[in-house]
Amino acid sequence: LVFFSRLLISTDVFARGLDIPQVSLVVNYDLPNNRELYIHRIGRSGRFGRKGVAINFVKSDDIRILRDIEQYYATQIDEMPMNGEPYYVHCFKINFK
Repeated sequence: LVFFSRLLISTDVFARGLDIPQVSLVVNYDLPNNRELYIHRIGRSGRFGRKGVAINFVKSDDIRILRDIEQYYATQIDEMPMNGEPYYVHCFKINFK
């Protein structure tokens, strides 16, 4: 694949197996409803030892899922304050061997 833009919009179909080296930001407009899909989605950024950021737009109904993801992966997903509904940011570095 040849990409001429640094913007990628995709569905969960691309959550697995797509390697795009320069992706450093993933925006989840909806929170995945399971842990594995979340880690595959955010894994599109921070590849090859680089740092990555995931921004999650989270509805109040999704807080339970968000906390489950935090607990399972022993990580912290911080809330970023804004006017209206909060959203959550997950900064991470993934090391692939």
